[in-house]
Amino acid sequence: MFSLRNIFRPQPDPREARRPLWNAVVAAARAPHWYADGNVPDTLDGRFDMISLVLALVLHRIDEDPAHGLAGVQLTELFVNDMDGQMRQIGFGDMVVGKQVGRMMSALGGRLGAYRAADGSDALRAALVRNLWRGTEPAEAGMAHVMTEVAALRAALAATPVGALVVADRIGSTQQ
Repeated sequence: MFSLRNIFRPQPDPREARRPLWNAVVAAARAPHWYADGNVPDTLDGRFDMISLVLALVLHRIDEDPAHGLAGVQLTELFVNDMDGQMRQIGFGDMVVGKQVGRMMSALGGRLGAYRAADGSDALRAALVRNLWRGTEPAEAGMAHVMTEVAALRAALAATPVGALVVADRIGSTQQ
């Protein structure tokens, strides 16, 4: 039976089903090895770049199973909400937040394309230099570490069924 109470009763946000996966993306991107061994700058930009990298790899995996397309959309929406909240927390005003979120989405879109490059390829290396180190070639040991870890993360994602991934609370890699 329909009731007016149902109209005013808050409905659960369906994106929250992806919250454990989003938290796992952030945790994987914030793993200290990226910054210590990979020499990724431990700055706001560096952390954004790492979240974008891990998120892109996860979204690529989700895209391989069209039945879970909505999970990819929901995960991306959590990314947008989190970035919006982070910018507001550090003091960006309403007038700036929308433009910054738009830039972040554009950056994520570019990275989604760039990070499709094969593991170990010159194209992936160039994308990592451009995005993680803002065009400045890192020390070879840092680059080798990041390239190895990206390949390991991709392999772990490939070994995980998409249905299990979209409810995951941890994303596998060789170091976490």
